[in-house]
Amino acid sequence: MERLQEYFDNQLEYTTSQFHRYMYNQIDWDNRLIGLVGPRGVGKTTLMLQHAKEQLPRHSTLFVTAEDMYFVINNIVEFAADFVKKGGRYLIIDEIHKMEDWARYLKLIHDYQPKLNVIFTGSSILDITKGTHDLSRRAIMYSMQGLSFREFLSLFHGINVQVYSLKQILNHEVKIPTDVQILELFKDYLQKGYYPFSKENQYKTRLKQVINNTLEVDIPQYAKMNVATGRKIKQLLGIIARSVPFKPNMSTLSTVLDTSRNSIADYFIYLEEAGMITLLRDSTSGVRVLGKVNKVYLDNTALVYNLAEEEVNIGNIRETFFYNQMRLNHEVVSSDVADFTIGKYTFEIGGKNKKQKQIESVEDAFVVKDDIESGYLNVIPLWMFGLNY
Repeated sequence: MERLQEYFDNQLEYTTSQFHRYMYNQIDWDNRLIGLVGPRGVGKTTLMLQHAKEQLPRHSTLFVTAEDMYFVINNIVEFAADFVKKGGRYLIIDEIHKMEDWARYLKLIHDYQPKLNVIFTGSSILDITKGTHDLSRRAIMYSMQGLSFREFLSLFHGINVQVYSLKQILNHEVKIPTDVQILELFKDYLQKGYYPFSKENQYKTRLKQVINNTLEVDIPQYAKMNVATGRKIKQLLGIIARSVPFKPNMSTLSTVLDTSRNSIADYFIYLEEAGMITLLRDSTSGVRVLGKVNKVYLDNTALVYNLAEEEVNIGNIRETFFYNQMRLNHEVVSSDVADFTIGKYTFEIGGKNKKQKQIESVEDAFVVKDDIESGYLNVIPLWMFGLNY
C-alpha cells in the first residue's frame, strides 16, 4: 500500500487547478458509489485527481489505477477492507474496466464497507447493468465527453466565455471579447481541440493510440470478440471515416465485411458507446434511441482530421461539430427538410454562402453558417454552438 500512496502523491503533485472540465461541478460527490465514464482521453483521470486534491482529506484518500500490477496478485475487495481499517474513507479507482469482474468487486466493496466512498472511472462502453452484478441501484453514473469550443478557449488560450443556452444562441445573445480572432481559433479547435491532451507533444501519436486501444482492447474486451471480429470493426470505422457523412446500407456492409446484418448493427452500437462514432436517428415515436439510423458520423472533428486525412470534407466537419456539441444537452435528430432537428427548431448547416431555400417555408428554422463571426435574423454562426457547455 505504501507504493500506491507514493504513486498517488506523485499524481497530485502534477495535478493543476487552473481549469476544470464542465462535469466537475455537476457531480454529486456525496454519493457512496460514483462512476464517471467516457471515451479515452477526455480528462476523466485529471478530473478525479483535481477533486481529490481540492476537496478530500489526503490522510483518508487514495487514488489507484485498476491496471496496476499490485491488483494482479492482490484482491481489491480485501485491499479496500484493509484501507478502511487504516482510516481510509475515500477510494478512487481509475480505469475500472481494466479489472476483470470489476462489477462484482465494486458491489462487494459497496456492501461490505459502508464507511467507504468509492469513485471510479471507466471506458464509455462500460455497462453497469450487464451481467448478474447489477450496480444500477448502487452507483450514480456520469458520462463525460471531450472539450467544447468554450472549454478549448479557456484551457488553451485563457479566454473565458460563459455557457450559453440554445435559446440564448438563437436570440443572438452571445458576447465574446472584441479582440479575439474567433474564426482562426475555431479552425484550430476543429482540427485538434476536442481532446485535452492536444496541448502535449506527439498529439497525433497519442490520438492514434487512443483510437487503436479503443478498437483493439476496449471493444473486443467488452464484447468478448476474437481478433478477426476486432479487425472488421476497425475496417468499418475506416469506411465511415472516408464518407461524407456515411449513410448506412446494411446489405452492402455485410457483403464488404463478410458478416451478418445483425452483426453490423452491433458494431455500430459498440463504436458509438466507445466514443468513436455517433448515430443520427429519426424521431420515431419521439424517442431518438428507437429511431432509424439515417447518418453515421465520426464522434468528433478531431477524429475526422486524424482518420480521413487528405479526404476531409468540410461539409462533414461542420455537421459533425454541430451534432457533437449540441447532443450533450439536447436530443438531436434528423430532419426531413434540413440537417438536424432539436425540439421545435430546424437547422441547416453550411458555409457563409449557404442560402435559405431549403428552409424558407419551415417555422423556427435556422441557417447555421461557418466562416462568419456574427449572425442576423435566422442566420447563426456555427462556432457559437460550441459554447453550449
